[in-house]
Amino acid sequence: MMGAPPAQPGTADAPDRTDLADLSAVALLEAYAVRRLSPVEVMEAVLSRVEAWEPQLHALYALDPETALAAARQSERRWLKGEALALDGVPVTVKDNIATKGTPIPLGTAARPLEPAPEDAPPAARLREAGAIIFAKTTMPDYGMLSSGLSSFHPLTRNPWDLSKNPGGSSAGAGAAAAAGYGPLHLGTDIGGSIRLPAGWCGVFGLKPSLGRVPIDPPYYGRVAGPMTRSVTDAALMMRELARPDERDTMSLPPQDIPWLELDLDRALRELRIGLLLDVGVGMRVEPEVEAAIDRAAQRFAREGALVEPVAPFLTREMLEGLDRFWRQRALADIEALPPERRDRVLPYIREWAEGARALTGAQVYHGMSQMLEIRNAAVAACRPFDFVLSPVAPVPAFEAELASPLHDPAQPFEHIAFTVPFNMSEQPAASVNCGYTSSGLPIGLQIVGRRFDDLGVLRMARAFEELRGEQRPWPRL
Repeated sequence: MMGAPPAQPGTADAPDRTDLADLSAVALLEAYAVRRLSPVEVMEAVLSRVEAWEPQLHALYALDPETALAAARQSERRWLKGEALALDGVPVTVKDNIATKGTPIPLGTAARPLEPAPEDAPPAARLREAGAIIFAKTTMPDYGMLSSGLSSFHPLTRNPWDLSKNPGGSSAGAGAAAAAGYGPLHLGTDIGGSIRLPAGWCGVFGLKPSLGRVPIDPPYYGRVAGPMTRSVTDAALMMRELARPDERDTMSLPPQDIPWLELDLDRALRELRIGLLLDVGVGMRVEPEVEAAIDRAAQRFAREGALVEPVAPFLTREMLEGLDRFWRQRALADIEALPPERRDRVLPYIREWAEGARALTGAQVYHGMSQMLEIRNAAVAACRPFDFVLSPVAPVPAFEAELASPLHDPAQPFEHIAFTVPFNMSEQPAASVNCGYTSSGLPIGLQIVGRRFDDLGVLRMARAFEELRGEQRPWPRL
């Protein structure tokens, strides 16, 4: 406690200490402001949660308790002096591939040399400037090219809802950490579904912002950084800081004064036209339990007066396979650039997938790259009649932990990302919010897609759905 008499454990004034790791960022900031809680005791509670879960979960990389506690003590002093920052004392994790000064960036693969990063990448810098406590990095698969917790560098990351299942990826550790209660804020990246897929399979909220909304370094086609949290409001708190400008991102959007914390819809639900996408055109068939949960979510909006209409399939086999060819060539080029003794350290599944590019001609690779624009045009056109589009995040629930993907077949690597990858190519904001559970208790993610640059609108729709969906199941416990 910060200079206040201790309240009784378990009361509204002082949540039971065992629950401090589960408090939202909003609740923590409110408690710090009135000296009901200290950043030090919250950080200690989060570290205790990590100590209990990590031997089985393996969600973290570069955990640094001593530095975290020192930062918590500094935060406590700022709160006591009335000099607190926007996220002061709130624990946060950052994905492996987002540079934090002094920590190596393995990109999930044992093939890379472990050289300390010279500086924070833009998203990490914004969080640190806001006073958030970066206490660990989170795991990812090799080069971020799997929707899985499988990695040649990190131990196998598992799903807290069922340790025999996969958390998804590539923001594998972030999804698992959020569901397990390793503090409230987690930062992932997404180039084909890597925030939304683990968010959906781990039952948390994840936002893939519009391309360029959150400055990132290095920038790349479709690549974004975004929040993974247990609530929309906590994600909005992160976006308020993450969206600040940074000139290192040559693909970033012009800064905007966006009221991130104004989360009420600016129109009544009955005024909205919502598209329902249950068949994107290619990829794995949507399992019945998943389809039923997405349909129920859409009907909740319909009962509030929204006009819900089907979206016609728009993704073609040529588009998906063209993207696969281009990304295989990109991966092969990265692997071939390694010294020979390091190439064999890349995850065998990834090596086999990349090797598929060897027989491609230059014309085939160019055609594959051109499909990014075709996907972009098709996605924007399909969404144009609607204010928002709803779909599954993934066609199937979480799969076995040891697999690289639901099909576990390098010849069919992207069949499960058909609902997510179009909106990376189209640069539209898209989120995953939990909308139900399978009969075995696994979460099911609802994707909410907005028009280009309407990130706040997506957050507002997700917040509206949080209110409509009713009470959720308790978070997983050991």
